Amino acid sequence: MKYIVTSALPYANGKLHVGHVAGAYLPADIFVRFLRLENQDVIYICGTDEHGTPISISAGKEGISPKEIVDRYHTLISDAFDGIGIEFDNFSGTAREQHHTLSQEFFTSLYEKGNITSKTTKQFYCEHDKRFLPDRYVEGICPKCGAEHARGDQCDTCGQTYETSTLKSPKCKLCGNEPIIRETKHWFLDLSQFTDRLRDWIAGKDYWKENVRNFMLNLLREGLIERSITRDLSWGVPVPLPDTEGKVLYVWFDAPIGYISSTIEWAEKQGDKDKWKDYWLNKDTKMVHFIGKDNIIFHALIWPAMLMGQDKDYCLPHDIPANEFMNLEGEKISTSRNWAIWVDEFVQDFDGEYLRYYLAANAPERQDSDFGFKDFQQKINGELNNVLGNFANRVFAFAKRHFDSQILGCELDETCKTTLKEADEALHEIRKSYYEYQVKKNTKTIIDIARLGNRFFDERKPWAMIKENKDQVQATLWTCASLLDKISVALTPILPKHMQKLRDMMQLEALNSFDDAFLSKDYILGDFSPLFRKIEDEEIQKQIDKLHAGSAVEPEKNYDPVKDEIDFEDFMKLDLRLAKVLSAERVPKTDKLLKLRIDLGFEERDLVAGIAEHYKPEDIVGKIVTMVVNLQPRKIRGVLSQGMILAAHDESGLHVLTPDGGSPGSSVQ
Repeated sequence: MKYIVTSALPYANGKLHVGHVAGAYLPADIFVRFLRLENQDVIYICGTDEHGTPISISAGKEGISPKEIVDRYHTLISDAFDGIGIEFDNFSGTAREQHHTLSQEFFTSLYEKGNITSKTTKQFYCEHDKRFLPDRYVEGICPKCGAEHARGDQCDTCGQTYETSTLKSPKCKLCGNEPIIRETKHWFLDLSQFTDRLRDWIAGKDYWKENVRNFMLNLLREGLIERSITRDLSWGVPVPLPDTEGKVLYVWFDAPIGYISSTIEWAEKQGDKDKWKDYWLNKDTKMVHFIGKDNIIFHALIWPAMLMGQDKDYCLPHDIPANEFMNLEGEKISTSRNWAIWVDEFVQDFDGEYLRYYLAANAPERQDSDFGFKDFQQKINGELNNVLGNFANRVFAFAKRHFDSQILGCELDETCKTTLKEADEALHEIRKSYYEYQVKKNTKTIIDIARLGNRFFDERKPWAMIKENKDQVQATLWTCASLLDKISVALTPILPKHMQKLRDMMQLEALNSFDDAFLSKDYILGDFSPLFRKIEDEEIQKQIDKLHAGSAVEPEKNYDPVKDEIDFEDFMKLDLRLAKVLSAERVPKTDKLLKLRIDLGFEERDLVAGIAEHYKPEDIVGKIVTMVVNLQPRKIRGVLSQGMILAAHDESGLHVLTPDGGSPGSSVQ
């Protein structure tokens, strides 16, 4: 069995922040380190994503070449990974000749099989700069919600996409002039041709994360569409067709091919240029892609389709453990507003493994998580320092004082055996959970073993028993040392440097396997010192002040997406009236529902409204509200609801829409 493990290629247009690390890189690094403890044949492949419009824009602003931008950020990102102990077998980049050649081969194979078609599209063109403008080169007013600074094809405010030509008041981001619409030829990957193969392939992935598998199956049911794979740019992989000067492969198309080109580069460095084939052209290889949830569609549909369309028989992804997002102090991370924790700066103030531990303990595996500086302090001080560090220090100090630092194997009583059995059962669960990418669960379980050790040490009271029963104390210390040994193995994928420090203090042999955690041995202690240090309040306050001083953060307002357009005739079918609430009572066995008696002037009705979390019954009685009166009645919790009242929802809660004037029965125009 062979493994290829990849993380989404970080974009070479900015530095690395904690959100990146939590989603795609730390969980992959932990998984790879665990596989190596299992003596699995695994390579961890990555590199920087070095093409695309943002890099061209940055280069233009600074008056330098895109290659200079790429080289700068490749180094910064690589150094940041080093600072937190992320170890790749190869960390390459997509602006290299080998990658260009391979990407063109991918395009050509798909093109010759008829999977790629061309068509003429409309695109913004700047007459001043004499160039077509990709989406990120244009901004204007969103045609959906009216927000300013919307991109050429998508609005970051409302999240909607739209036809480029519908953007209002467009401006070229290079010169500020208004561009025109001009026709241009582009090439598209026809994903619909892969529908059956993709459906059959995904159908067998019942071990995938539920959010990933269901998302893909829904897309397949809805029907796949063609995806543009070229752009009018000078920076990128040239389209390998005649008369295509100034056209390059879209960055999303060539980026995943970087996994293969980086592996080829790795093989060459190994002195065996064909070694990459042992992994990529091997049907038994398990390829695991660690990504954020925003990359699911590319890795679970488009990338497999690209692989299926090749002449070579590439292995397909085995698993795609997509993670959710990490926020920062309750707000979305925003690099444009500098609301972020930059890894290269963070490791100047704290040990990089403190960040590894916190992100592992707070991993956004099934839902978004939040990075909080005070929570970070509590996790390091309260768990690493006070639980694990304290456990090791008290055991080592007692052994040095009373046993000359020698903790030798001895006969164990039932309490010792029960304690070790509990730890071993936890280790078996930890091993299983590592295979299932459950980093957060394992972090807690390992610290619980340290808590078990502290509790055992306290209950055995070796300080009181040393004069009465030295043999029992020896059994106590050996059991505790064995627990620390087990912890040093189980926590190595998460904290490799500190666990090596712990093993060095216990003078343990080099770690060869996860099974080392179950071996009995004597412990002859060497010099020891505190495993971790306490983080002071002043340090945390400094970080909080730095974060707020370096950003102009205003809470981001999230808007619901604008729904599909409807005909005016459909809108006119709605009968909106003012109504007075005569009475209100809670619907039994519910938290959200109120039963309302409504006066429409010409008649009274009952309806059910989901407002009980925001309004007490007595608060709504007597109010004039806006109501849809011609909605088809339906039963809700046994009550026939004959209409719907209108309300607005924002960050402060839900607000029933009440007019300034008007009487029951009045039509709302």
